[in-house]
Amino acid sequence: MVSASSALDTMVDRIRAATAHGTPLRLCGGGTKDFYGDAVEGETLDTRAFSGITGYEPSELFVTVRAGTPMAELEAALAEKGQCLPFEPPQFAAGGTVGGMVAAGLAGPARANLGSVRDYVLGATLVNGRGEVLTFGGQVMKNVAGYDVSRVLAGSRGTLGVIAEVSLKVLPHMPAEATLRFGCSQTEALALLHGWGGRPLPLNASAWLEEHGEGVLYLRLRGAVAAVEAACTQLGGKRVADTADRWDALRHQQLPWFDKSESDAFDLWRLSVPQTAPAMPLHETPLVEWHGGQRWYRAAPGASARMRAAARAAGGHATLFRASAASAHEPRFDAVSPVLERIQGALTKEFDPAGIFNRPASAGRGTQTAGPPAAAPTAPMR
Repeated sequence: MVSASSALDTMVDRIRAATAHGTPLRLCGGGTKDFYGDAVEGETLDTRAFSGITGYEPSELFVTVRAGTPMAELEAALAEKGQCLPFEPPQFAAGGTVGGMVAAGLAGPARANLGSVRDYVLGATLVNGRGEVLTFGGQVMKNVAGYDVSRVLAGSRGTLGVIAEVSLKVLPHMPAEATLRFGCSQTEALALLHGWGGRPLPLNASAWLEEHGEGVLYLRLRGAVAAVEAACTQLGGKRVADTADRWDALRHQQLPWFDKSESDAFDLWRLSVPQTAPAMPLHETPLVEWHGGQRWYRAAPGASARMRAAARAAGGHATLFRASAASAHEPRFDAVSPVLERIQGALTKEFDPAGIFNRPASAGRGTQTAGPPAAAPTAPMR
């Protein structure tokens, strides 16, 4: 069995050799999010040999984990102590790793109330394009652009270096939980969510979708027992029992609505918009999360212009989250502003001057960039 120190030394040696020869590297953990983002080229650099939980202090609410550690291992260790990653990172298949989770920067149903991945990153160890092992966090180090580096790695999708280790804030499981169900249209659901958002309620997650031709809003409450019970009485609706599996299915895109058997016929779009935005003028019926801030659409290929225009009109942006074969060469992200493009360039030049990490494929999906750094001021909710 390869030791952790040997695995790290091997990664460093490969990165230095790649930089010296200009060889691109494709960073990979479990490969469960390979579909996300524009295609990249290069030799595969697998991080899974560098794994293990190196520090966990339940009383201090933090855990330090090597990037190749399976997500299942980390979440099991936290569950034993009654704790969790409150941003509920999605796992689209078995085998996902901690490094891939941070690099993707994706969060689950509780994102709107409890924050994103980067909100829980306390520190990180990074191997940059020079093969240098850099540690950030604690006494925070910042780069020339003024970013907290450990947090800017969240959502960077492997473009700045190999995330070797991260320290994450964790939280205890809430003492009480309840799910309420309301029959309503999308417009009615958005109005309800907007109104509830201004009240002192233990809101945790929401989802509106059509089931059997009927619009249904699910609302998850979490918090103190008294607060959850009081909210159930105030809000009405139908209390639904045993909904943990439903919320997990939403988190991991395993609900029937996401039916991946039709992935060659439809593209999956994610529109990130203000929570107060009205129902979108699109003929496809969405699945709405994050109290209106995240709206999923299944659309036939060729909908890019419509989706992006609708998102822009609402003050947001659109991502081609899963592409069908017919849309394989479509850009996945909206083009970033010139200001953010300069910031991205400065970050890349600082950390990966030779441009070896996750280089866009030469036959890429257009000229649009891969989206803003996760810590940029106008970054999407992820």
